[in-house]
Amino acid sequence: MLHLTQFRVTIARLTLKGFLVSTAKSNIYAILMGDLVGSEKAKSVKTVHRVFNNAIKSVSEAHGANIASPLTITLGNEFQGLLKSLQHAWDITSDLRLRLLVANVSCRFVIGTAELETPLNKTRAWNMMGGGFAAARDKLNDKRSDNAYRFSLPGEQIIEFLLDAIGASITQIEREWTFTQLKYYSKVQGSKRTNEVVANRLGVTPRSLYKVLHAARAEFHKRQSEVLRRALGEIDKKYGKR
Repeated sequence: MLHLTQFRVTIARLTLKGFLVSTAKSNIYAILMGDLVGSEKAKSVKTVHRVFNNAIKSVSEAHGANIASPLTITLGNEFQGLLKSLQHAWDITSDLRLRLLVANVSCRFVIGTAELETPLNKTRAWNMMGGGFAAARDKLNDKRSDNAYRFSLPGEQIIEFLLDAIGASITQIEREWTFTQLKYYSKVQGSKRTNEVVANRLGVTPRSLYKVLHAARAEFHKRQSEVLRRALGEIDKKYGKR
């Protein structure tokens, strides 16, 4: 496991070596692309379509203040959008991933950076050009990896590799969850309620909730997610994002 302190030291060393040089630009955004896995084999394509559209709509409303170009479904099972920072892209990715998994819909994502050379489209996330789009799309189209969380950071291959590795460890934890573990974790993750309140809402005892979360390796999942979020925050500083 890569601890947060170790990752921050790595980021700092790379910064000193010139990998992360401050280049604050207003035309640089975070890309978020994603697609559904195996949707064409679903028992009910209509159900998957409805779940996908509702999830995109819900996270868009929840994170609207941090979205630069709206999350847009480009095909029936793919979407893309531009966010104000990489951290915001990760927050939306985490939220969307859990919403879809609870609905038994598998998905995967690519987070990257885009340097726009055309105007920002504030209505739909299409008809824009610039560096970064093609690299992110190529990574999304690479079906050889079953990693749900991948990153496209042109010029920063070492950091991209490290982030991909952490994303793979998070994916592996999620792949081993039972539906009950997934359901309980989704209620706790990001919630401002105490575990006791969450347990009451689920109709179980706090002890039962704890046992399920412990078996799901919830704390490890949370720590790895925080490592990714903090690391992306460090990269955001390169572009003058806060």
